[in-house]
Amino acid sequence: MPPAATASHLKIDLATGLLTGARQVLSPFCDPRPANFTPDLLVVHGISLPPGEFGGPWIDRLFTGDLPGSAHPSFEERVGLRVSAHVLIRRDGELVQYVPFTLRAWHAGVSRYRGREGCNDFSIGVELEGADTVPYTDAQYEALTRLATALLESYGSLAPEDIVGHSDVAPGRKTDPGGVFDWVRLRSALAARSP
Repeated sequence: MPPAATASHLKIDLATGLLTGARQVLSPFCDPRPANFTPDLLVVHGISLPPGEFGGPWIDRLFTGDLPGSAHPSFEERVGLRVSAHVLIRRDGELVQYVPFTLRAWHAGVSRYRGREGCNDFSIGVELEGADTVPYTDAQYEALTRLATALLESYGSLAPEDIVGHSDVAPGRKTDPGGVFDWVRLRSALAARSP
């Protein structure tokens, strides 16, 4: 597995929406953003396939529409799902990009933020490989801080206070990234970042 991207590698090409230093596994589950929209929300998710297990090819295969239902009993209900995220941060901090930031990833589903419906239109979706009850790793917090910093610097429309969990935009329907996610740690790290 390639080493996690370092701060010097996290650059966003605004024309293509691609993140240098990330492994690219492009998903078909995306479409154009509405006209004149720029991302002004970052939604943090948590995902593990099978549930509670880490590693393996299954997240890539889910987001590319190639998840075999026969590989695990929990996969049967996910076969045929058309979901994606912009970026996944694996347990070791590796960054995987599925959808360019210029396009709409299908990550938030039915969602609402500050009175606006359909968060996929104006958000960036970042998945952390994990589960609601399993603490995320130091490498993941470091990679998320680097990624969020690059996004904040690249998109003036995005502000630190607009980094929220999936549970914040889909309350009652979603619980990720879970109660173990350390929001204070993330916000402190972002506040301490270099201007």
